Amino acid sequence: MEPASRLDQNHQLSIKELPYIIQWREDRCTRCGRCTAVCPMKSIEAAVYTQRVVTSEGSNPEPKVTRRLTHVVRQVTEIDRYCIGCGTCSLVCPTDAIFPEYNFQHKLYHFKNKGGIPFMRGGRRNDPSTSTLDKLKFTRISMLTDPALDAGRHEFRVRTLLGRNLPAEQLPLRVEGGKLAISNHTFIPPVREIFPIRIGSMSIGALSPHMWEGLAMGITYLNEVEGIPVVMCSGEGGMPPSILKSRYLKYFILQIASGYFGWDEIIRSLPDMIEDPCAIEIKYGQGAKPGDGGLLQAYKVLGLIAKIRGVPQFIDLASPPTHQTKYSIEEAVAKMIQSMSMAWGFRVPVYPKISGTKTARAVLNNLARNPYAAALCIDGEDGGTGAAYNVSMDKMGHPIASNIRDCYLDLVKQGKQNELPLIAAGGVGKGGNLAANAAALIMLGASAVDTGKYMMQAAAGCFGDEYNRCNVCNLGRCPRGITTQDPKLYRRLDPDKVAERVVEVFKAADVELRKIFAPLGRSTELPIGMSDALGVADKEIADRLQISYVC
Repeated sequence: MEPASRLDQNHQLSIKELPYIIQWREDRCTRCGRCTAVCPMKSIEAAVYTQRVVTSEGSNPEPKVTRRLTHVVRQVTEIDRYCIGCGTCSLVCPTDAIFPEYNFQHKLYHFKNKGGIPFMRGGRRNDPSTSTLDKLKFTRISMLTDPALDAGRHEFRVRTLLGRNLPAEQLPLRVEGGKLAISNHTFIPPVREIFPIRIGSMSIGALSPHMWEGLAMGITYLNEVEGIPVVMCSGEGGMPPSILKSRYLKYFILQIASGYFGWDEIIRSLPDMIEDPCAIEIKYGQGAKPGDGGLLQAYKVLGLIAKIRGVPQFIDLASPPTHQTKYSIEEAVAKMIQSMSMAWGFRVPVYPKISGTKTARAVLNNLARNPYAAALCIDGEDGGTGAAYNVSMDKMGHPIASNIRDCYLDLVKQGKQNELPLIAAGGVGKGGNLAANAAALIMLGASAVDTGKYMMQAAAGCFGDEYNRCNVCNLGRCPRGITTQDPKLYRRLDPDKVAERVVEVFKAADVELRKIFAPLGRSTELPIGMSDALGVADKEIADRLQISYVC
């Protein structure tokens, strides 16, 4: 009699419990082994089956039993080696014999919390429904009532200002001999003119060296050759010394987070900087994991990353949820913004970044009273990240559209809507409509928008989506070489091609923004807060955002 442990199948998973099922064509497979070699999760393996074959031959056939060996590609059912649906196997297959298929009946979340550890992943919120931004339409079209513009021939200024814009009555100006002169001993907030779509914070370390290099080359080309002033945020991992001491630093926003990684090197480089950074971003929160800190896993902390961040190799780098030296919003905002401003001689805009939240207006009202605060960046729930608990990514956060709208209307009540810029982030371009999403947020009140995951998909072919495809940024096994420090993986990525795609994306976005703004009759300034140009076929959304209901 067999023991119960051998008969008990209840603790084994079938393929139907997994999110992706491998479809394998035996008749097409050449058994080359390429698919098993490139699978980042080792979800498929070569196996040998014994097959019983009954044959009958001769004039008086008699059944004859033979056994033959069959070489197959088998899907593994271990929960730690589940197929992530990246499709790398199908990319390398010479005969199209294999591909993953999404399983809508999967039970991954029931089994992934092994050892009492919640499921962690990268990517962004798993929600394939149409986002609010993609539902918005531009319904105000200039015809005979006011002049429309030609998007192809008219001259446009698709630019925005990053920094505090003083009202006319507060400008430090005086009249001397019939001419305007600047008053002495008066603080003038620093301001930068930038493209309204920025590359959001993605650190070197979270991104592979090739990916980060490609993004950096792309924005440099856009600024110096194409004349499009796109800027990029460094993320919380510091900056390579070669950029800190170069003239290209002006195209980057330096982010300081609660872990302060890389800032020893930044401070030491201050005397050798020949250019100021575009701005300083103080990270207090992130939309993908509000109320949580950052994490860079030990297997990503290799030599280059450790040197830039000023830490030993192969240790987990955790950023606390809050800046540990600050105990109130007033202290955090006032002291950190002023100290960062002082470090660069008050020449660089300094602003905080927070998670989308119902308390965003409280933060905004505090900043409105702080003359050194240059802006407020709000990161909505659809923002991406390299590593977070699935429960945070899927169930926490605040949508960006209503958050930005509420903050902008608050500024309108105070008469400061043109003074303190709002920067929107979190799912911009999620459905592929980068320029349209950006334009909608601008009309809701944002002065600029950040995009991150869209750039990874458009410039490097990131596999991640809202069906939990791939999303292993946290494991260092990125099959595209985007979010890994493994040279065997990131060498798959050509930084020159990434840079080329970055340039193409922003040149196309520039044209699309002009196509949207031209019918509004706007060319010299962005239509910030021009909500009468927006409509939506959802009454509840229309009422919430205070825009037109159209159907």
